Amino acid sequence: MPGHGLVTGPLLGHPLDGDAERPVRRGRIVDPESCGRLLARIADAALGPDRTDSVIVLSHPVLAGAVHRNAARALLAGLGPTRVLVLSSARAAAAYAGPRDAGPLLVVDMGAELTEVTLLVGGRIADARQAESGLSDLDPATLPATLVATVLDMVKSMWRQDRHGAIRGALRKGPVLAGGGALRPDVTDRLARCLGTPVRLAEDPSTTVVRGAGQILSSVLRHGVSASALPGRAR
Repeated sequence: MPGHGLVTGPLLGHPLDGDAERPVRRGRIVDPESCGRLLARIADAALGPDRTDSVIVLSHPVLAGAVHRNAARALLAGLGPTRVLVLSSARAAAAYAGPRDAGPLLVVDMGAELTEVTLLVGGRIADARQAESGLSDLDPATLPATLVATVLDMVKSMWRQDRHGAIRGALRKGPVLAGGGALRPDVTDRLARCLGTPVRLAEDPSTTVVRGAGQILSSVLRHGVSASALPGRAR
């Protein structure tokens, strides 16, 4: 398949012209105009002015609603790519750091402004929880305990509603950890002890989602994989 591609996701912390510095907050677009300008600059630098054969992969928080996804699609449509593939951050993280079998997998993404726990079964989202808090919200002195407690609460909630043993199977494998929180041994060690299972970390957990989306993009460009063939894309 000819063409080239671009991966985009949360745009937290990117400098912008004007007074808006973070057009995306808590995984949601809060300043569409500034976000559009930023995306245009990134696309120009990465893809050039002629984007007729381009593919853009957009990752979004697992529980991002239709309003957010549609707003992101509308901004990307203005860039003129041939195709836009939309998938959840958990699906992207699993593509990069997860095992290659189709069994249940737990992905724990501990970011700056969101903490998410997602259960994937056969590559598709079976259950998910989200806390609108992250590393930037927490007192450094209590960060490990608070963050781990937040994750454990979400895992326990999923456990109570698990009727088919998927969460148990995923915990036996060990969860995949992503995001800045996974860079902190005081967090990862404490989480492993509390869950009673080893944890899986990618080489650079803070870029796990981007790298996974990049792998999916590479597969699309090499083999022409369709959007419908990407598990978990709709959530």
